[in-house]
Amino acid sequence: MGLTEDVEAVVAGAVADGQVPGAAWWVSRDGEVGSGAAGTHTPGGADAVRPDAVFRISSMTKPVVAAAALVLVDDGVLALDEPVDGLLPELADRVVLADPADASAGTVPARRPISVRDLLTFRLGLGIDFTAPWPTPTLEALAATGLPAGPPQPQAAPPPDEWLRLVAGVPLAYQPGERWLYHVGASVLGVLVARAVGRPLPEVLTDRVLDPLGMRDTGFGVPAHARDRLGPHWTPPGDDGRRDCYDPADGQWAAPPAFPDGGDGLASTAADVAAFAAMLCAGGRAPDGTPVLAEPTVAAMLTEQSGPVDDEGGGWGLGLGVRREDEPGGRSAGSFGWDGGLGSSWWTDPVTGTTAVLLTNQMWASPQPPAVFDAFRAAAFGPR
Repeated sequence: MGLTEDVEAVVAGAVADGQVPGAAWWVSRDGEVGSGAAGTHTPGGADAVRPDAVFRISSMTKPVVAAAALVLVDDGVLALDEPVDGLLPELADRVVLADPADASAGTVPARRPISVRDLLTFRLGLGIDFTAPWPTPTLEALAATGLPAGPPQPQAAPPPDEWLRLVAGVPLAYQPGERWLYHVGASVLGVLVARAVGRPLPEVLTDRVLDPLGMRDTGFGVPAHARDRLGPHWTPPGDDGRRDCYDPADGQWAAPPAFPDGGDGLASTAADVAAFAAMLCAGGRAPDGTPVLAEPTVAAMLTEQSGPVDDEGGGWGLGLGVRREDEPGGRSAGSFGWDGGLGSSWWTDPVTGTTAVLLTNQMWASPQPPAVFDAFRAAAFGPR
């Protein structure tokens, strides 16, 4: 079988086995391009998922918002190594826990300001440490502010200024530039982008990234013309095999949020995600040749800047994952992309010229991808 047939069989088989209710996918390799869908929006329902269905892509938001920030770097509006204090005065004069595991040990002054690069590389000093016992003192402090914790809840957070005020009341866990910590940097980056231009983040993102790439089905809050393609979203099945509805079709993503979260707030389609990947593969150019990002900026974005971020060969560039080493039978070193814990994945392997996008309507049960994602990647990236 060819690439498309292999991937189609994997996704359809996973749906038939009850691994996920529904999914849409897009793949390209060696000039072959394919897309498809399987399953339904509602488990056991008749509402078939189409290839152009809209999904909540959660953490796959991060690379898209990072691209918007890097557009402003290309414009000279931002500089990677400048402090963020001028635009985000709430984050000036940071204090840092003397012991990241013990808030009672007190704080020390930050040795330097947080930079734009720190936000993109997740080294601002605040976020999730996957190697530490859960929850860490700073995560407890963030939760104590009343900010939503856990899976994305776009309608639960306050507007950007209030959100940042609350975050700024929490000391850093590590010195700026010292350690990769997940997620918070992307959310702060979205606030920075909006303030740098003096416009809401959704407007900046649309004008500088989404519209040039034809990503018309992507947004914070599903665009009105695409809302009939957004179905409900589901939790993994419990011991009794039953799924709960995490978010209905008219729920958290059906309207624009007060806080457009640069870390996990977007909804999109497989084709739109593939268009973003194609821009990076083309050195920052849109399909018509118009530059969205400068080629050297794309090269920096796709070069490991901090890591390792796990014990499975993962590193981090400017706003997205970059593999540090070859994956046996799969992605090559230098592959780039990211996953979303609500059930989505995009990776591009520049060595084999493969891009693979899988979006599902069921959240992950843990940071480890469910079996369907491993099988999908094996079909897309493995030997042919």
